[in-house]
Amino acid sequence: MSASSFKEPEITPELVKEHGLSEQEYKWICDYLGRTPSFTELGVYSVMWSEHCSYKNSIKVLKTLPREGKHLLVGAGEENAGLVDIGDGLGCAFKIESHNHPSAVEPYQGAATGVGGIHRDIFTMGARPIASLNSLRFGKLTNPRVRYLLDGVVRGIADYGNSFGVPVVGGEVYFDESYEGNPLVNAMSVGIVKAGETVSAIAEGKGNPVLIVGASTGRDGIHGATFASEEISEASEAKRPSVQVGDPFTEKLLLEASLEAIKTGAIVGMQDMGAAGISCSSSEMSAKSKSGMDIDLDKVPMREEGMTAYELLLSESQERMLIVAHKGREQEVIDVYKKWDLHAVVIGEVTDTEKVTYKKDGEIKASIPADSLVLGGGAPQYERETKRPDYLDKVQNADLSAFENVSDYNEALIQLIQSPNIASKRWVFEQYDTMVRTNTVSGPGATDSGVIRIKGTDKGLVVKTDCNGRYVYLNPRKGGQIAVAEAARNVVCSGGQPMAITNCLNFGNPYKPEQYWVFKEAVGGMGDACRMFDTPVTGGNVSFYNENPKGSVFPTPTIGMLGVIESVSNHKTTPGFKNEGDIIIYIGADRAGLGGSEYLSWLHKTTSGDAPELDLAFEKQLQDALLSAIKSGLIQSAHDCSDGGLVVALTEKAIFANTGFSVDLSELSGNQTEKLFSEAQSGIVISVSPDKLEETHAHFNEAMIPFYELGIVGGDSIKIDSVISASVSQLADLYNNAIPNAMDAPVVA
Repeated sequence: MSASSFKEPEITPELVKEHGLSEQEYKWICDYLGRTPSFTELGVYSVMWSEHCSYKNSIKVLKTLPREGKHLLVGAGEENAGLVDIGDGLGCAFKIESHNHPSAVEPYQGAATGVGGIHRDIFTMGARPIASLNSLRFGKLTNPRVRYLLDGVVRGIADYGNSFGVPVVGGEVYFDESYEGNPLVNAMSVGIVKAGETVSAIAEGKGNPVLIVGASTGRDGIHGATFASEEISEASEAKRPSVQVGDPFTEKLLLEASLEAIKTGAIVGMQDMGAAGISCSSSEMSAKSKSGMDIDLDKVPMREEGMTAYELLLSESQERMLIVAHKGREQEVIDVYKKWDLHAVVIGEVTDTEKVTYKKDGEIKASIPADSLVLGGGAPQYERETKRPDYLDKVQNADLSAFENVSDYNEALIQLIQSPNIASKRWVFEQYDTMVRTNTVSGPGATDSGVIRIKGTDKGLVVKTDCNGRYVYLNPRKGGQIAVAEAARNVVCSGGQPMAITNCLNFGNPYKPEQYWVFKEAVGGMGDACRMFDTPVTGGNVSFYNENPKGSVFPTPTIGMLGVIESVSNHKTTPGFKNEGDIIIYIGADRAGLGGSEYLSWLHKTTSGDAPELDLAFEKQLQDALLSAIKSGLIQSAHDCSDGGLVVALTEKAIFANTGFSVDLSELSGNQTEKLFSEAQSGIVISVSPDKLEETHAHFNEAMIPFYELGIVGGDSIKIDSVISASVSQLADLYNNAIPNAMDAPVVA
């Protein structure tokens, strides 16, 4: 059927419901339009008022986060990504977003297009992407479906990112049965732009031409935003057409063409076409400028015949952008994109009507007040009912004393080091190009954070993604605080000064009061920590409906932390031990409590207890003292205590350096099991050369940070008190091969 012969269906209550709109929302639409919407208009409102685009169930909560800071060049949510002043006339654009639902049904393309989309958010602002990270969550590796998802997601990230030519400098991968059937795939991009060369997503100037540039438009991704705003179910498999298809080579051309076109000075505004496609970019640019657009959809380059106005407006085909050019200079823009073998077609013009009007086949198919469609305008804003979940009393008050007695600590460590949450993620990151463009100083693997050099300066960016969803499940407020605190701690351990965060908030169904309570509490905890560390929120993404038929995923507010290191040429502090004879020191809080630990989860198959204690003021004091010591050249290595506790931090430092150590933990508080396996916060293992010991001790003593001299680096085995003695090479073999062995394990019928 051709588009011209397509007869739009009658609007019925059933059709409205199919579009994910409530009865009240439909009434509001009729009020905005002053009439019944057309089928095409209903589709546009459906995607624009979906949770994915409108943040209708989260925006009121998000506004409670600290969104201003002295280094921010734009306010949170004002542009496609956050923009931070990093000095030397440079800005850093960075953002993290989810592609969870698409990756659940089509892992390769779901992950690949997630990478492509987040990079476009960066370069539509005029910034060149220089680094990428990711944060991934899956079910248990014993499940063949999980192995299929992991393989597809990693290949999708690798194939797209490697072809596009931006290094992966960090990330995280977690496994837990709560993510069974609903993996989390969060992608982060970091870019650099010179001051004064940024571009905004605006549509100013009546009569200015509107161009669509990049790839042609097809039927892939239609209603992708709506699909991302509902729970995963058995029916989701039938929604593969909602998953976009990416082409990294076209994206690379689009990047270079866009940055070149910006330099012509002919561009007024530019926006990526991600979720909701033309509908979103045209309405958001218009609403931001209190203008409007007239769009002729017949002029949109199509790769499929007979596409209707509805399909063209809702398509989420990748590698496309919308540009507003200065009138009379559109040919300059067209010539640049033509040189790069990309479409650049004038499809409309800016108006002063404050409406977006879309024509097809000579007819107006939709005419909508732009402001009525967008976040912060007429899109609905809700604050849902909350109820503290009953499970919290049970898990937080669980008696953990039965797990404190360990008959064989050696065996416990051997088992724990093979947990896929602790073991090396080499199987994952070796598929990524981590060194392309040659500016990576510290990449994934034996590092706490990624460090990348800013070309032409001695400055570097320190970046990290972090979150322990188990902590948020056990104590949402505290878990939200810890997510920010640990991300900052990792940046500091790498010698960086934390500057700002972006976030990707992965939660369950907001219409369930217990889920919404958890969401609000976790966001509140994030806000507490961001205020303490002076790391404002620059923007990010909310992903609700992360549920499968068995229940919700662990609430997972992934933090993307940005830090700055003033001199990468002096970047010497890394996690692994440096020299035999160096002194091993623990600085920080008491090692007490087993709640929420990997020890309990992996060895005892229980997720219980309260999340680890955290004193935010002390954490800030600790981080400031450590960063000062690193800058003063006192510290040889630094590695924070997190998953697996102190014993894993020590063991990893040995594995990274391929050298042993001997320590005595008798001065630390807690029983033997807590000392080793507690994931108590605000603890860092450092090593210093013997000639710096006295000065280092005095430094932390003056900062009022507890300081425990534990032992010495050297030998080929690790020795902890009288309870652990193991070969470094044996532990390294187990650590490095746990995930490859799990991926290669035969499927048991």
